[in-house]
Amino acid sequence: MSRANGDEAIRRPRMTPDREAELLVATIDVLREVSYDELSMDMVAARARCSKATLYRLWPGKPQIVAAALYATRPMKPEEIDTGTLRGDLLAMAQVLGPLGENDMPLFAALGHAVLTDETLGEAMRETLVRPWFADLIEVVDRAVERGELSHRPSATDFLPQILLSLMLTRPMLEGIPADTDYLSRCVDQSLLPALLHS
Repeated sequence: MSRANGDEAIRRPRMTPDREAELLVATIDVLREVSYDELSMDMVAARARCSKATLYRLWPGKPQIVAAALYATRPMKPEEIDTGTLRGDLLAMAQVLGPLGENDMPLFAALGHAVLTDETLGEAMRETLVRPWFADLIEVVDRAVERGELSHRPSATDFLPQILLSLMLTRPMLEGIPADTDYLSRCVDQSLLPALLHS
């Protein structure tokens, strides 16, 4: 490589956060149209109007970009929810998760099968999506402790993310009904909140 080419590579602008977000949104858009198995980095690159090499500079492969896209485009960011009370925060979460469960069930169902059969995707999902998002969800309880609303983090906190997210996935399968906002709100008042306040 010549010195000129080396200097050019050094001066190459870094990917901006906004552009990276566009790439991740493009990934989700393609994933909504095809199955995970059918999705390819070529398809994402074409949708995002970038080179495949650009994608590979940021993510090792399809499992990692899909997991990153799901986390980046998650509709509920608990750090942006702060009603001043634990109940208010939990209900606000239910209001966001309800429509998500209704609109994105086919996507989650398809990914659920892929996660079980693709070890690399499963690890990418746990590392990039599940663990960070679970930590985000638990943060609403930690804020309640900081406010003095709770004296400590209740042991039931460990089950908060699994309960909310599993209801979204299992109610349509078991009852044929989406876990809408009303259903999740009743779960908050009748199950989650009592458990958190008395454990």
